[in-house]
Order: sequence, then C-alpha cells, then structure tokens
Amino acid sequence: MPRPICFMIMPYSTKRTDAPQGAGVPDKVNFDRLWEAALRPAIDQAGYEPVRANEDMGALIITEMIERLAISDLVLADVSIPNGNVYYEVGIRHAARQQGCIMTAATWAKPLFDIAQMRQIRYPLPAESISDDTAAEIIKIVTAAIPIMSSGASPFYQVFPKYPEYDAVRATAFRESLAELSRFQAEIIATRAAGADESRTRALDLRQRYYAGGPIQKPVAIELLHLLRDCTDWKTTLQFIETLPEDLRSSPLVKEQRALALSKSGDHDTAIGALRELILTSGDTSERRGLLGGRYKKKWKITNNPVDLDRAIAEYEMGMKLDLNDYYPSSNLARLYRTRNRKGDDDKARISAAVAMTASEHARIGNSTDEWLNATLLGATFDAGNVEKAQEFANQVAIDGHANWKLTTTLDDCRTAAKLWQEPQRSELLNIIAQLETLLAGTAATANPSE
Repeated sequence: MPRPICFMIMPYSTKRTDAPQGAGVPDKVNFDRLWEAALRPAIDQAGYEPVRANEDMGALIITEMIERLAISDLVLADVSIPNGNVYYEVGIRHAARQQGCIMTAATWAKPLFDIAQMRQIRYPLPAESISDDTAAEIIKIVTAAIPIMSSGASPFYQVFPKYPEYDAVRATAFRESLAELSRFQAEIIATRAAGADESRTRALDLRQRYYAGGPIQKPVAIELLHLLRDCTDWKTTLQFIETLPEDLRSSPLVKEQRALALSKSGDHDTAIGALRELILTSGDTSERRGLLGGRYKKKWKITNNPVDLDRAIAEYEMGMKLDLNDYYPSSNLARLYRTRNRKGDDDKARISAAVAMTASEHARIGNSTDEWLNATLLGATFDAGNVEKAQEFANQVAIDGHANWKLTTTLDDCRTAAKLWQEPQRSELLNIIAQLETLLAGTAATANPSE
C-alpha cells in the first residue's frame, strides 16, 4: 500500500545564513546534508514518503511544483533562511489546502514577514554541516512534531473556512474599509504635495482625524508615521510612536523609525543601541546597517573622533554588501572614504560611488516612488565626479524645482563631495554647485520679496 506523500520545500546546496553571528549560529548551512541526514529520515519515520523539490532531473517547472504543493498529503517548508521560492510555495500551499503545511526552522532563524507568529518546528543547527548527533536530535524533534502539527489549519482557511464562499456582510465591510483607505491615501498624497507650512498643518490634522489612540490599522499607522516624519518634526514623530499600540511599537519598521527619530533629536547613542538590538532580534538588513552608519556619521560630525568615522564606514559597507540594489548605504560611502583618505580609500570611493549610481539608475528605470531618489542621484553624481551628469541634473533641478530634489538637504553633501576632487573636476563641480545655490537663493527671494 503506497504511503502518503510529504513534499519538502527548502533551499539546496550550501547557502549563507546572513544571521547575526553568535553561539550556535553558522555562517553557512549545507542544506543537502540537512536533508539527507535529518529531514528525509524524519519524514520517513513519521510514515510519509519523502520527496524534495530539486530531486527531479532538471528544473521542476512551475505547473509540476503547484501540482505537488496542492496534492501532497503533507508539505514541510524550511524557513531557516529568507528564500523567495520557499515563501512563495508556502503561500500556494496555504491557499490550496486547509491543512497539512508545517514550517521548520533552525532555532536561530529570524523569518521574514509575519510568519514568525505561525507555529514552526524548531531544531538545533549549530554548524554548516551537521554532525550525526545533531542529525539524530533533529530527527527526533521533527518526527515527534509531524503528527501533532500536520492537522493545523492554514491561516488562509482560518480567515475563510468555507472558501470560495464567504460572508457577504464581511465583504461589504471590507469594501467600505478599502474605500476609506483610498480616501485616506488621497489625503496623504495631497498633504505631501502641499508647501512646507501647509503640509505640516495637514499632517497634524490627519493624525488627529485618523488616530486618537487605541487600535489602528497597520497601513494607516505606517502612513501617518512616515507623513509626520517627513512633514513635521522629530519630536512630533516620537510622540506619535509612543502612543501606538504595543504590537505596532514593537514591529521592526516602527523600531527603525523610532531609532532614527531619537538620533535626529540628538540622542545618537540610544538610537545606536536600539538599532543593534533590532538587528540581533529581527535580523540584519541593508536599511538597518545604513541607519547605524548614519548615526555614527552624525556622532563623528560632532566629536570629530576618527573611531566614529571608521564605525560609520564599516556599517555603511555592511549595508552595501547586504543589498547592492539599496542605494542608501553606498550613497554615503564615497565622501567618507575620501575624507578618511587612507591607503586604498580612493579606490573604494570610486567603487561605492559607481554602486550608488547604478542602484539609483536601476530604481529610476523601475519608476521608484522613493522621494529621496533624485537627491541620492544628485549626490552620487558629485561623488563620482561626473561633471556632465551633474550639469544635466542641475538643469533638471531648474525645471522640476529644488524641492523635488531635496536640494536644501542635499546641497551641503554635494559641495563637500566637489571639494574632495582634484582640478579641473573640483572647479567644474563647484561651478555647478554655484548654479544650484542660485536656484535656492532665487526661490527664497521669490518667497520673501520684502527681504
């Protein structure tokens, strides 16, 4: 009699963990060894026929993969490291079957998204290639957990237990909520498009109308947080964060923004501590390393301590390496390298400036909505010493208006970058800086004709 099928979805070969290093956290994991020595035997002992996605000759095409995810009696998904294929396949299984999807993960894993709240089988994974003793322990843990957890309901069917049927009242409430969110989003856009004084007034009005304390939809809270951050001041932003419900205050995104607000308010050390704790508890990202680099950069500007400059560079470097498409960390490095001016720093500055330019241009082609993209492009152009491109962007600033390029904030960095170049680039870039200064001065004169 054929046994029920357990389809295992997991990375294969040896992959980096990118997890904060510490006791029992390997730099890499040999997932093939994990499968052969531990997970396959555990599935077998639990009474299932173990099948792994990459055991076919050649690639498993998407139709076959979906078929296996939908028809298999049980699916095990290892989420020890962030892996796009695994997450996608978990989502398909959750929608395809009401039961029979179990996640496994190393004890040190920090899963992405909100799956951390879903039950998982946790097992020790202290080394790149597990020992026989560790394999035996994993087999024992997984074999015992499968019968208990295999009947757990999919999150999708917990919400819609009779899907595709659903409560008409609930659908009506959903549509009304969506319409309200759409109106809210329109007000957010209008507020950002207003002038500085008006945008502040509108932002404070939106906060008062959409949040008076207590429960709040997460998208609304995040939009308000970003709006207050960009249109008011850091004290107001911090006050808003402190009033949010605990589940939102403890979310990684809000923790990041709180650390940034603390630093912008002058408390750099507390911000650094909060960001390091966030990396330890929620995992490493280019954004978090970039924020850390920024805090050390702020400290260095105050203390002029070369140690703070070294720390800023180290954090930005780590952020750039974590994600070359994130232009935030790399866009800060070239100026700091050239300022430090150690042996090899000039070459590093050229590389980081090129990375920032490439990442920014890539985002621009992808129609990124990041309001800081233009400013990053402008700064990266001066960091790269690209006179022709800098002039092209200066001409565009004159057309778009300096606010769309965050010129008030960015100009000092551009000026610093220009002064770090040798002649004739230095004079050519400073001439473009003078053009941009004239644009700013002209705007101020128009706004204040009596001055």
